[in-house]
Amino acid sequence: MTSEIATRSVVSDNDPATRNPFGVMDVPNPNDDDVTQFARNTMPEESATDENAKPWSAGDASDPHGTLEGEWSSRWNGAADPTIPGDTPDKWKQGRGEARIVGDRVYLLFDWDSGKRRGLIDARREGRRRLVGKYINLNNPEISVPWVGLVVSDQRIDGYFSLGRVDFRR
Repeated sequence: MTSEIATRSVVSDNDPATRNPFGVMDVPNPNDDDVTQFARNTMPEESATDENAKPWSAGDASDPHGTLEGEWSSRWNGAADPTIPGDTPDKWKQGRGEARIVGDRVYLLFDWDSGKRRGLIDARREGRRRLVGKYINLNNPEISVPWVGLVVSDQRIDGYFSLGRVDFRR
């Protein structure tokens, strides 16, 4: 994972004012007190019975190994998306994701509803397996909440926010 830790320029080709490498709106205050408090009370542990343990993504054998960077499948639940008819908090909203690393930060850009909606997670590494940061709904920026992730492997990230999950699989 040495390549992941290499420092990169955080200036995006799309918007030189952003911290994230995707050139989209930055997550506001990704290390604020709400994030610290949520992280203090959220200690995910690897489990074979975790909701994200059973493979569910459309990934294939060519997915990268040995790095978090690259393409992922994403899904989230815990809240209803009012733009999706009939959606409820318990339903999984699936989509695509991409991870990029800048220094000790992991950025996860993901979508759902056939790419119509997008979110960004800006998280710092705490050790090898723990990610702590915040999520922003890029279509509705008023929605921004703390998020904690457990890197189970280069094929699975279990993610938690106060109402539910934002998980990634390959």
